[in-house]
Amino acid sequence: MSNGSGSAAELQQLQQDQGDLKKRLAIIRISEPISDVGETNPSPTKRGSDVSLSNLNDPTPAVLEADLTHYKELFSKLRFSYLEQVTKEKFLRAIVGDPPLVVGHNENVELETQLADVKAELKSKKEEARLMIEEMEKIGRNLASRYKNVEIQMEQLSTLPESIENLESTIAGLKAKQVASMDSSDPRSSQNLSLPATMSLLSERESELAALNRQIAAVQNTLPRKTREAEAIERECSVLERRKVETIAQAQEAQRKKQQGESDGLEEMGRWYRGAEETLKEMVGTEG
Repeated sequence: MSNGSGSAAELQQLQQDQGDLKKRLAIIRISEPISDVGETNPSPTKRGSDVSLSNLNDPTPAVLEADLTHYKELFSKLRFSYLEQVTKEKFLRAIVGDPPLVVGHNENVELETQLADVKAELKSKKEEARLMIEEMEKIGRNLASRYKNVEIQMEQLSTLPESIENLESTIAGLKAKQVASMDSSDPRSSQNLSLPATMSLLSERESELAALNRQIAAVQNTLPRKTREAEAIERECSVLERRKVETIAQAQEAQRKKQQGESDGLEEMGRWYRGAEETLKEMVGTEG
């Protein structure tokens, strides 16, 4: 039971840690601007987009994705506007300056070379950022899946202490029943014998088993002969049965003819044989 209480305490600690983690990983906190992370009570009015304000009370991954797309579009427009304004300002300063700023062909070529290098570096940085974002998204999905599995396992673990207690009580009851049955059983029973007595009983059982095996082998050896004898007897029985049926039929036919007054010749033949017998006896001088 001490293990069960210890497991319950550990489970309670895990649930408490999980609750704190949920507070730290709340999606509303993740969706807040970076500048507001340190604030305890961020105000929705400090957010820079009405898209976020409309879904602030019920943020979801889809809402955050739409919010991110909206921010990307805003920053793209802001970048274009900034470049346009800076270019206009430089152009106007070059025209109205005293003396006017005149840019030659060589300077343009040099600037184009620098621009190509900067663009190549920017492209490389963008590719690195893209790969980093993909890796972070992959890690985020993996962590989300693992966190969901942990929540499921925590829910399953919450039911374990009660199941463990039920199993322990069941085991205790079975042990008590086993002890009671052993105490109330016959001490001469085979389950309560000592080791020498058990070995002796085992030898007797093995001897009986060997004798039974020999009997079975002998029966199996005589089985083909007995089978042939049984088949021969069965054939004889079938012949005798057929003769019996024929004899019964003849007797029934003779009885029917006798009842109807018909003569089948057997009675006359019998009288003739009897008369012939008496005649022969008289001839040889013997008495019947």
